[in-house]
Amino acid sequence: MKLLFDENLSPKLVQALIDIFPDSVHVDSIGFGGSSDEDVWDYAKAIGFSLVSKDADFYDKSMLYGHPPKGIWIKRRNCANRQIQLLLRNKLEAISSFIQDDQVSFIAIT
Repeated sequence: MKLLFDENLSPKLVQALIDIFPDSVHVDSIGFGGSSDEDVWDYAKAIGFSLVSKDADFYDKSMLYGHPPKGIWIKRRNCANRQIQLLLRNKLEAISSFIQDDQVSFIAIT
């Protein structure tokens, strides 16, 4: 599973989750830090990433345009990177099923 972590998430998550999401990257590491949501969306679509964000903007885009890319919305406010890491680990099966489901564009996890 290839995840593209939005800039509102720590770049440290990529290394912390490499064992379960080995092909994942953070927008900063590919030169998209500070880029528009549209540019990030287009990149994720072109390369085959699923977007991970704490922001509703990609959810809104998903409702307008469908997928690809697929989106994972982390609906938690002020929380530590460790909490996000544990959340993604605990939701691995749901995320995997979601990414394989051709009918669903977005998943919100809490």
